[in-house]
Amino acid sequence: MKVGIGQDSHRFDFSPGKDKKLILGGAIFDGCFPLDGNSDSDVVLHSLVNAISGITCVNILGETADKLCLEEGITDSQVYLKEALKYMGDNKIVHVSISIECQYPKISPKIPEMRRNISKLLGIPENCIGITATTGEGLTEFGRGKGIQVFSCVTAI
Repeated sequence: MKVGIGQDSHRFDFSPGKDKKLILGGAIFDGCFPLDGNSDSDVVLHSLVNAISGITCVNILGETADKLCLEEGITDSQVYLKEALKYMGDNKIVHVSISIECQYPKISPKIPEMRRNISKLLGIPENCIGITATTGEGLTEFGRGKGIQVFSCVTAI
C-alpha cells in the first residue's frame, strides 16, 4: 500500500472583465471570481496531482505541467491529472480524500458533481472519493476569502 499527500493553493483573481471561470474538481462555479494562475487553476485537481506525485515520485506540476501549459497552451488541469496517472504503474488508486478550505464559494452543493468528475478521471467508484470543506473559522487567508487551499490524500495498492 502507498499513500500520497498533496496540497495546492491559489489566490482569487479579482480583476474585472476576466473570461476565466472558477473550476474545482472539474465543476464550474458560476458567478464566482476565478483563481489566479496560468492554467484553469483547478486547485482540487492540482492537489490530487501532487498526491499522485507523492506515490509515483514523479513531479508533474513542476516541469511537465508548465511545459504543457506554457509551451503547448494546454490549460485543462484534467490533462495534468491524466499525465500523473501514466506513472502509476501497477499501483491502483483505491481511495481519495480531499479537504477544501475557503470562505467561498459554498462547496457542498457541488460535491456530487466533483465526485462524479473525479471518479471518471481516476476510474474508481464515487463512494471511494471523500470531499469535505471548511472555512477554517477564518484563521487563514483562505478562510478569510483570499483564495482556496486544498489537501488531498490518495491511497493506492
